[in-house]
Amino acid sequence: MTYSVAVSGASGYAGGEILRILAAHPDVEIRTVTAHSNAGQTLIQHQPHLRSLAHLTLQDTTPDTLAGHDIVFLALPHGQSGQYTDALGDTPLVIDAGADHRLESETAWDAFYGGAFHEPWAYGVPELLIGGNAKQRDRLVGASRIAAPGCNASTVSLSLAPGVAAGVIDTTDIVTVLAVGPSGAGKSLKTNLLASEILGTANPYAVGGTHRHIPEIRQALAAAGAAADGIRMSFTPVLVPMARGILATSTAPIAADATDAEIRDAWQSAYGDETFVQLLPEGEFPRTADVIGANTALMGLAVDRAANRVVVVTAVDNLTKGTAGAAVQSMNIALGLTESTGLSVNGVAP
Repeated sequence: MTYSVAVSGASGYAGGEILRILAAHPDVEIRTVTAHSNAGQTLIQHQPHLRSLAHLTLQDTTPDTLAGHDIVFLALPHGQSGQYTDALGDTPLVIDAGADHRLESETAWDAFYGGAFHEPWAYGVPELLIGGNAKQRDRLVGASRIAAPGCNASTVSLSLAPGVAAGVIDTTDIVTVLAVGPSGAGKSLKTNLLASEILGTANPYAVGGTHRHIPEIRQALAAAGAAADGIRMSFTPVLVPMARGILATSTAPIAADATDAEIRDAWQSAYGDETFVQLLPEGEFPRTADVIGANTALMGLAVDRAANRVVVVTAVDNLTKGTAGAAVQSMNIALGLTESTGLSVNGVAP
């Protein structure tokens, strides 16, 4: 069976990455691409790397345009998806790459986003532990509504969930610092994202607990087994001059009596059989260069006994595994397709 697909926000970075992956997917046909201010222009004017989709023209993003497809991907700014998802009740599968359907807590939504709150959907991080040995993958089987993750949020959650589920880390003192490429901020023109502003410098932002992905991480770690009121986290993202990528360094205190072997086994047990989340050999740590264009999260683990902390360093491509790849991987699971269809573990180098 071939599934018909519409992609909204197709002129943006996330929409473009969804299209890049779907263009090589054997089970889908991209029929419709939509935008707002760019409607009426050819897709290739805005995504010149997508040569196989040069025949497509951007249409207006309206419920009527998106309706009538088997699958709809929404790659819209936060707070804008809800107006469309409410009108797509007859669409068999809708996948939202924005934040509108990620959070379970209306209070958290009000505090970090504001505006209308929409019901939470199945969370599109298949490898995420949800207590014991269960994984989010089980909740995606047969799902008709999926919320693709925030790229920083899924990176940190995947980094720490094995330690939470195994009880080998203390969640009351988590510190995570992320080097992030500016494509995560979208394609809209912003002065602080101009090349002259970011080349040759590293720029912290959303410092002091204000980043919107924080409640998403807290929600994921609580699902992995942490007490909701026992998660204290310092989260600091830093813009660095690379177009794509996240390198997240997350640390947490070692839980009492946890041995080095038990700590490493927690991550090895969680991800040893996974295709797209890979724990590197002891003493090795990832680079963002190794995951560009891949649906892969590479993870290095260290036990710092002098500081009594576990250190996890994880590299992902924020547009692929962080957003679009996770969305397509979740789509495959929901439809009963082979999970890796259309997705690669291989990055692009140099």
